[in-house]
Amino acid sequence: MRQLKANPTAAAVAAVAAFFCCFLAIAEGGKLETFSGSYGPFDETHYQIFEVEKPATITNGALQVTPDSASADFNLYNNSGRVLHRRRFKLWEEEGAAGGGARLASFSTSFLINIYRPTNATPGEGLAFVIAPDLNLPANSSGQFLGLTNASSDGNPANQVVAVELDTARQGGDPDDNHVGIDVNSIRSIRTESLTPHNITLAPMGARFYNVWVDYDFATLTMNVFIAEQPLKTGPTPRKPDSPILSAPNLNLMNHVNQYSYFGFAASTGHNTQLNCVLRWNLTVTSFSEGGNGKWLKIGLGAGIPGGLLLLIVAVGLVRYYNKRRIEKTYPRLKERIITLSDTPQEFHYSALKKATNSFDEKNKLGQGGYGVVYKGVLAKDNSEIAVKCFSRESVQGQDDFLAELTIINRLRHKHLVKLLGWCHKNGKLLLVYEYMPNGSLDKHLFAGPKADPLGWALRYKIISGVASALQYLHNEYEQKVVHRDLKASNIMLDSNFNARLGDFGLARALDNEKTSYVEAEGVLGTMGYIAPECFHTGKATQQSDVYAFAAVLLEIVCGQRPGAKIAGFNLLVDWVWSLHRDGRLLEAVDQRLGDAYVAEEAYRLLLLGLACSHPIASERPKTQAIVQIIAGTVVGPIVPPFKPSFVWPASRPLGLDSDSVEETTTMTSSQFGSQYLSRESYTSDGNSLV
Repeated sequence: MRQLKANPTAAAVAAVAAFFCCFLAIAEGGKLETFSGSYGPFDETHYQIFEVEKPATITNGALQVTPDSASADFNLYNNSGRVLHRRRFKLWEEEGAAGGGARLASFSTSFLINIYRPTNATPGEGLAFVIAPDLNLPANSSGQFLGLTNASSDGNPANQVVAVELDTARQGGDPDDNHVGIDVNSIRSIRTESLTPHNITLAPMGARFYNVWVDYDFATLTMNVFIAEQPLKTGPTPRKPDSPILSAPNLNLMNHVNQYSYFGFAASTGHNTQLNCVLRWNLTVTSFSEGGNGKWLKIGLGAGIPGGLLLLIVAVGLVRYYNKRRIEKTYPRLKERIITLSDTPQEFHYSALKKATNSFDEKNKLGQGGYGVVYKGVLAKDNSEIAVKCFSRESVQGQDDFLAELTIINRLRHKHLVKLLGWCHKNGKLLLVYEYMPNGSLDKHLFAGPKADPLGWALRYKIISGVASALQYLHNEYEQKVVHRDLKASNIMLDSNFNARLGDFGLARALDNEKTSYVEAEGVLGTMGYIAPECFHTGKATQQSDVYAFAAVLLEIVCGQRPGAKIAGFNLLVDWVWSLHRDGRLLEAVDQRLGDAYVAEEAYRLLLLGLACSHPIASERPKTQAIVQIIAGTVVGPIVPPFKPSFVWPASRPLGLDSDSVEETTTMTSSQFGSQYLSRESYTSDGNSLV
């Protein structure tokens, strides 16, 4: 998590804003204050911040709300635990007779969880985010009671407990053993939603990480819950979904929780067990101060507002000065560095791009990724259509991403690559201008929904051929070897004639001299399902890992299924296709929406090629030159074994590994490897604490 340095100007503005908020709060009957905390990875120092009720512990960088390993102190079964923030919050306030009614606090929280089955047995019981009246763990709250209540107290309004449960065992009233629910003083939820239809499995075979958001808005009295998978525990936080997975309207917390309450987590195990891990936690609460309000109101308003206005004027001036200095410091001599590039790209005026995109209107938004947002625009001077990529990452990292993409894409010349038109840098904003692709990205056509006509077979074959040609150019025909590192359907654009154009070079890197791989300091980047298994061990991107991603795209196009799709009991598309190959039914993998409108010989050749390029051992995958020839039909297709080979680590020399640096060899079958391709670092020495 990037730590931002404090600056006095921002502090001054925040102080002035807080100043006025306080007066507004006082005028309405009480002082509002906002608390914000961000925690994780967790260590021993967090025992000072959190009340950790045994058998909960803080180990392995996470809040282990129930035990993560057996010891003399406790075992894995029939346990309950809590971890609560020691700070208490005043969540509601009754107004006097003159004001009438009451006011409520608001809060928003997000946390990263991993619910893991150490023995791959039946999971149980669940993990919950909880608002509690005190720091005490209820006795006998193991099993179905999730550390929230017990058999004698469940349903009692005196509990004053509200929770969001992530339940992995079915009890009376539950929809299934994989659901989310909102609980009020009882483990019998007032609202529930099965997670299986949303392709979310809380306790899968192997590790899976989920970000959960819980928001409560006092104005609407609504609690909303959002969930999104995070492929890597150390990776970037995924975008919060647009729609909640579960909502509880008309939930007046004043009727259910103590006026002074605590936030945190509770969990339990029963006859079955699981590890309930919280790896990160962000909490923001706008609550009421515990001080009084009254006789100083008139004095404060009379003297404070003029002073606050003066402070605000000074702060605005300081902000403008500070921002100018910050931009100069953050982006030193950026323009000078760009104009030294060969074939210097065109520099666009920011005002022209702002006008072209209608001030970057949301209606013109084409897509969004980890590195920025892309907008459609129309240049006023010639009415030409463009795509404007606005980088969103801050500071030097954003500049590095911008320069890396600009430097690489500026020099590439190929008919199956998106063409760069120019760049812009204004007041810290970094923008790249690309040729507009009228037919958008490939994934929007593959998964347009049942009412849309599917892409025809000839177009699919042409797109696969174009992507292979682009990859061959990057790997072998350009003056430097380039690894794309983020090849996926959403990064393949389609022009007006549905020709494939590979784009988004934000992660691409040119390899220096005789190097065969690129190591990213931030760890493995990319999109799950497209990342080759060896990348999690080496942290390196290679031409072979690009080929693996190409295989995922190829199978996606032919089968009309996403790489991570669960089909017929298989967690990955490639495993399902390999099972059909084993049974001699390979052509059954072709997108059923095509019916018989495809060329069987071509489909068979492409599916075999997809399996060959998905080989778990990188050195066994075909090179891009052979891939292009196989697609063109000038050489015979690859020979693919009927059973998917095991992933073996360490692999052979082409991965660039020194055998002396590897302590052991690990062999994983497809089922053991699971849908995540877990890295060895995910395991502790006893194999139980996968967080």
